[in-house]
Amino acid sequence: MYKTIGVLAHVDAGKTTFCEQLLYEMSSIKKRGRVDHKDAFLDHHDIERARGITIFAEQGRFEFKGDTYTLIDTPGHVDFSPEMERAIRVMDAAIIIVSAVDGIEGHTETVWRLLRDNNVPIFFFINKNDREGAIVEAVVQQLQKEFSSELIHFDHDMDLMKEWLAERDEPIMKQYFDGTLTDELSWRYLAEKVLNNEAFLSMTGSALKNVGVVEFFEVVAQLTVSKAKMNEPFRGIVFKIRHDEHHRLTFIKALAGSLHVRQELSFGETSEKVTEIRLYNGQQFTSVQQVEAGDVFAVKGLSQPSIGEMIGQQFPTANPYELIPTLQAKVIVNGTIPMKEVTRIFRLLESEEPSLKVVWREQFQEISVHVMGVIQLEVLVEIMRERFGIEVSFGKPQILYMETIRNAVIGYGHFEPLKHYAEVHLKMEPNERGKGITFNNACHTDNLLVGHQRLIEKHLFERKHHGLLTGFPITDIHFTLLTGRAHVEHTSGGDFREASFRAIRQGLEQAENIVLEPYYKFKMKANLEHIGRMMSDIQQASGTFDAPILHEESVTIVGRVPVSTFMDYTTQFASYTNGKGMLSLQFDQYDVCHNMEQVILEINYQKDADPDYSSSSIFCAKGKGYSVSWQDAKAAMHCPVVE
Repeated sequence: MYKTIGVLAHVDAGKTTFCEQLLYEMSSIKKRGRVDHKDAFLDHHDIERARGITIFAEQGRFEFKGDTYTLIDTPGHVDFSPEMERAIRVMDAAIIIVSAVDGIEGHTETVWRLLRDNNVPIFFFINKNDREGAIVEAVVQQLQKEFSSELIHFDHDMDLMKEWLAERDEPIMKQYFDGTLTDELSWRYLAEKVLNNEAFLSMTGSALKNVGVVEFFEVVAQLTVSKAKMNEPFRGIVFKIRHDEHHRLTFIKALAGSLHVRQELSFGETSEKVTEIRLYNGQQFTSVQQVEAGDVFAVKGLSQPSIGEMIGQQFPTANPYELIPTLQAKVIVNGTIPMKEVTRIFRLLESEEPSLKVVWREQFQEISVHVMGVIQLEVLVEIMRERFGIEVSFGKPQILYMETIRNAVIGYGHFEPLKHYAEVHLKMEPNERGKGITFNNACHTDNLLVGHQRLIEKHLFERKHHGLLTGFPITDIHFTLLTGRAHVEHTSGGDFREASFRAIRQGLEQAENIVLEPYYKFKMKANLEHIGRMMSDIQQASGTFDAPILHEESVTIVGRVPVSTFMDYTTQFASYTNGKGMLSLQFDQYDVCHNMEQVILEINYQKDADPDYSSSSIFCAKGKGYSVSWQDAKAAMHCPVVE
C-alpha cells in the first residue's frame, strides 16, 4: 500500500528536523542533516540552505512494515504557503509539528483550517519537550480548546485510549464494560475515527534529539489508510511542476489505476505520451516503468496539465485554492535582456508557482507579479540570478484591489463593423462577498443558437475584466444572459467576444461601482500591559475587533483589518512585545475599501484610455461602421430590450 504523509508547521517549530530524523531511522538517508548546518536532505536547494527555511515542498520516500511512504516536507513561512496548500491535496494524512514552548502559532491555525477543509486526517507531534519553558500539558489543552475537543494525547496507555473511545461511542462502551474491547479492536476503532476526522491524536518528543519520533510514526502508520482505488482506470492530480534542464517534470499523485511509460493521456482534443516516470527521494530519483494508485511520482512528456488539474479519466475539477496573493510588484530588469525573454522566464516560473500570476502590460512594456510577501520577492531575485543568470529587482509591493457593483443593471453590447455582427444583453447583479463571478443563461434558442450562447459564457470567464475605478478585476457579480443576436452570414469568430466585453463595460458605466481590498483576520496575544497599545493600533489601522479576552497575565484580541494597513505590522508588534507576543494573520476575503477615494486618486486609472476595453458599441450604416456611446447604446440595440 502507498501512503502520502505531509509534515506541516509554523516556521521554526522543527518540521524539517523531524523529517530528517524519520528518513534516517527508516534508512532512506545515510546521514542526518540539520537546518542550522545547511545540509538538510529535503532542503537541498541553495536558497533554502542559505536562508535556513523551507521554500519548496519536497518529498522523501521509504518503506515501513510492508507499505511505501512518501513524506512531504512543506514550507512553514507564510510567503510560501501556496506551495504548502497544493501539497495538502495529495496527502493521506498530515502531521502538524507544534512547539512545546510556543504552542499554537499563526501559521499553525492556517494549516489546521486547510487540512480540515480538505478532510485530511491530522496528527500532532508536540516537539521540543526537552527545551526550557516546555509545558506539554498546556499545549495539549490549547489544542483541545482552540482546535478540537476530540484530541487525545496518547502516551502508550491503552487503558486510557479504550476509556476515551468508550466515552464517545455507545457500542464501544458496551464492549469496554463487558471486557471484549481488545487492543486490536481499539486501534481499529480509533483508525476509523481518525479517517473520518472524528479523532485527532497527539504525542510528544524531541526531533532534534530523536526522542519519540519513530514511536510517534509507528502510531501514525497504524492509523493511516490510503484512499487510492486500485481496480479503476488511471486518474491523478498534478500538485507540482519543476524543470530539469530543458525538460518539464510533472509531479502527480495517482488516485486510481496504474500508469506506465509510453501510455497516452488525453487533454481535451489533444493527447500526450508519458516518456519517463521518476520516483523521487529528495533530489535523487529512480526511473521506473509503471506506478500504481496511491503513489507519488514525476513524469516527463506532459506539457498540457497545470498544477491542481485532474488528469486521466473524466473527473471533477479540483476546488480553487484558498491562499491567494494580496500584493503585486513591478519587475525591474537590470541589464539589456529583452523583455520578451524575461517574460518567457517568468511564465515558466508561473507554471511552477501558479500564484505568481505574471502580467505583461504591452503599452508600458512592463511585467508585474502577484506575491504573498517581501520574502518571496527576495527569493525570486535569487532564483532569477542563480538559475537564469538575470539580475532583477522589484518595485515596492502594491495592494491587489478588486471592484464590484452595488446595484443591478443591464449591459448592452453591439459589434457590427463591416461584415461582422454580434449583439449581447447581460443582466449584472451584485453577488454575495467572496462568491466571485457567476453566470446564468436565460436566453431562448429562438434568439440565439446554443453555440453562440456558450461562446458568450466562455468569453465572460476567459479573462479577468477591468473595473472602471482602478482598472483592477471585477468580482462578486452574477451575470445573466438575457438575449442576443447573430447574423447568418456575417457573424464570425471574435464577434461575440467584442459584444460581450462591450456589454460588461456598458453595464459598469451605469452601475454604482465600489473598490474592494483584501482583509486579514487577525489574532493577537500579548501581556496585559499592552492592551491599550494593541486596541489603539487596530483602530488606527481601520480594523475592527471583538471584545478582548482577558487571561491572568495576557490578553487575546481577535478581529479584522485591511491588509494595506497591517502588512508591515508584524515587525512593529514583535518590537513592543519584545518578541513575546503572538500575531496570527489569515487572508479573510475582500471587502469594501476603507479609503476608496484615496486609492482611486492614487491609481489614477483612465477608463477611456484602456486599450483592452470600450464601453461604446459599433454599428454599421451604408457600409461603414460607426461608434455609439454607452449612454445611447441601449436605444440603438437591434434586439427588443428586456427590463
